[in-house]
Amino acid sequence: MSAQPTPAAPDLLNIEIDGKPTQIRKGAMIIEAADAIGVPIPRFCYHRKLPIAANCRMCLVDVEMGGRMMPKPQPACATPVAEGMKVMTRSEKALKFQKDVMEFLLINHPLDCPICDQGGECELQDVSLGYGRSVSRYTERKRTVADENIGPLVATEMTRCIQCTRCVRFTSEIAGTYELGGMNRGENLQIGTYIGKTIETELSGNIIDVCPVGALTNKPFQFKARAWELTAKPSIGYHDALGSNLWLHTRRGEVLRTVPRDNESINECWLSDRDRYSYQGLYAADRVSAPEVKRNGQWQATTWEDALSFAAEALRKVPAGELGVLANPATTSEEGDLLVRLARGLGSAHVDHRLRQLDFADGAVAGTFAMPVADVAKVRGALLVGSNLRHEMPLLNHRLHQAVKKGAKVYTVNPAAFDFNYKLAGEAVVAPQSLVDALLGLARAAVNAGASAPAALAEAIAAASSDQGDADAVAQLKNGPAVIVLGELAVTHPQASWLRAIARFIGEATGAAVNELPVGANALGLARAGVLPGNGGLDAQAMLANPRKGYVLFGVEPPYDFADGGKALNALLGADSVVAFAAFASPTLRDVADVILPIALLPETDGTLVNVDGVPQQVQAGTKLPGQARPGWKVLRALGGLLQFAGFEFDDLAGLRAGMAEVSTRPGAVGLATRETVSGLTRLASWPIYRTDAVLRRAEALNAHPLNRAPAARMNADEAARQGLVADAAVKLGQSVLPVVIDAAVPDGAVWIEAAHDLTATLPAYGATLTLSKA
Repeated sequence: MSAQPTPAAPDLLNIEIDGKPTQIRKGAMIIEAADAIGVPIPRFCYHRKLPIAANCRMCLVDVEMGGRMMPKPQPACATPVAEGMKVMTRSEKALKFQKDVMEFLLINHPLDCPICDQGGECELQDVSLGYGRSVSRYTERKRTVADENIGPLVATEMTRCIQCTRCVRFTSEIAGTYELGGMNRGENLQIGTYIGKTIETELSGNIIDVCPVGALTNKPFQFKARAWELTAKPSIGYHDALGSNLWLHTRRGEVLRTVPRDNESINECWLSDRDRYSYQGLYAADRVSAPEVKRNGQWQATTWEDALSFAAEALRKVPAGELGVLANPATTSEEGDLLVRLARGLGSAHVDHRLRQLDFADGAVAGTFAMPVADVAKVRGALLVGSNLRHEMPLLNHRLHQAVKKGAKVYTVNPAAFDFNYKLAGEAVVAPQSLVDALLGLARAAVNAGASAPAALAEAIAAASSDQGDADAVAQLKNGPAVIVLGELAVTHPQASWLRAIARFIGEATGAAVNELPVGANALGLARAGVLPGNGGLDAQAMLANPRKGYVLFGVEPPYDFADGGKALNALLGADSVVAFAAFASPTLRDVADVILPIALLPETDGTLVNVDGVPQQVQAGTKLPGQARPGWKVLRALGGLLQFAGFEFDDLAGLRAGMAEVSTRPGAVGLATRETVSGLTRLASWPIYRTDAVLRRAEALNAHPLNRAPAARMNADEAARQGLVADAAVKLGQSVLPVVIDAAVPDGAVWIEAAHDLTATLPAYGATLTLSKA
């Protein structure tokens, strides 16, 4: 009896590749089916995440349909499968065409593999080994292409380019910025920006990964090492709470570059420039490599025993209840747990990691996304509140960009007209003091559509006015899967409790999920570990507004990491004792601290970070520590043991983890911040994409990027005229003098002054009323 073909499911087709039967979904291309069963087909232009171009022709295969051979080989990347199709990838005709294409592709390639950074991991090398000739028959002069300088992150050698257009398709379809393109035709075709501009997308490093030759390479890594010299260590990104998976490529314990590690549910196969290039900051000149203590006003390097004894004595002198513990929100969960144990042993309930939060009326802490990251690409509607999502979480914004390409509509309520890489269906741009009112308009539209307002918001919603745009946004959120994203400018807003409450109501009224962006890579993990004020404890802002006599700073760099840097500096300078666990010793930290205990950064230590989907991701040290620096958990264990506190008896990380108890994150209190009438000019304070933490502020290539703008007072032309100012005029704020930049993105009543610069770190907080004076 002959074997009968397996009947296919309604959306599956039966095909055969090199004699191997398989089933594949309708609409799939031959190359997808071949990849699924492990049949290799050479390719250059095809990439599973990019639109099909079919312009390299390397993947030509023989195809038989209905018992008849197609007269010409077909490109496997652009030929859809059909029922009963038979594909031959290694037939005589297919191999002849593949080898001919390979010969054509190498005609103009410079064959400079010995000096090319891509050598050893180059797709062109790999494929030419299998399909190329040993000697070129081409004797004519090769063409050359002049290089463009496209910025500090990506190096170009466009003579090597084979015009696969992967980079062009990436910038247009994934980054959404349309910055690269093809110019001229035929043998004169060149890929570039035409005018030699810097590539400004926050995802630009991915064009290095998709480039199959050495035309686009990593500029900071250029000529540093060969691929076979590097050791790959798995790690995760720690500059936002997405937790992108990545590989650290190290040589002799030093990180030389970073590349993405595939994880479809988190970062797919992409990596933001922030996570890719930040490793440069690990090796900054002010990195602390030995413990230091301040005696008689002078800093001196010392031994660990002396430094720990000094720190223990300083902490013992702080009266009970007068110690504040402030942790960086990227601190690992293990270190956070030990900080809580240390504070408990010292009799303090004043512990917090929410350094940039201004409104604590509802006791808010970071929580898991209501809609997983992977599902954001499937939404039909989205509302962004107080969010410059491209800068706050670039790869979450990428998911939303993919949704817009499929027809999703995005609405925003923002304190500035941010530059999105997709078209908005509706946009409300208002000064920070009007953000709550603008969101109340949407809530009013939801009530008009039949929702019942909660008692706490009923009066405010009734007093709000809404327009047709609000009604359209609410209708779109009701129309299928939708998400409301509360961005960093909402979470750190002085009336964040109102924005959270209104967003939750709109979510309930429309069925939309509410995703609140955590501020800090491990804000969720630290909330679970209980790095929060205990009974009667003060939150981060209260600890600074009511200064303590002593502070423990863990991974915190004053004044840059605080919502109100000036207030933080005053509190720390006035304290009797400040014990700093730090990787870097800035001049300001040296001014406020009494002892500096050098600790590891995330790529150098073992630990756990919890991402926005609530997934704990454990990492192991991927590189060696400088000098005498030690992992933070080991330093805390030694200090707690010296103080003879309970909970520090473990021997290793496994013992520490065994004793960790997850604290159920407390539900938000029902309180809402007092709404005060604000008049005059208010400050919009956003954290620049490449200055959100100490490592990024020291990454040289990122600091040279155009997205890292110089500090300035930005306002629109009408507001500048009302203030009697013109472009490039100098204004004085406190001790800082800033240039005026006319920016149409800023609404009336606001001045946009980015935080975390030397000139802006101590200025009044986000939402504060400012008085500008001519310098």
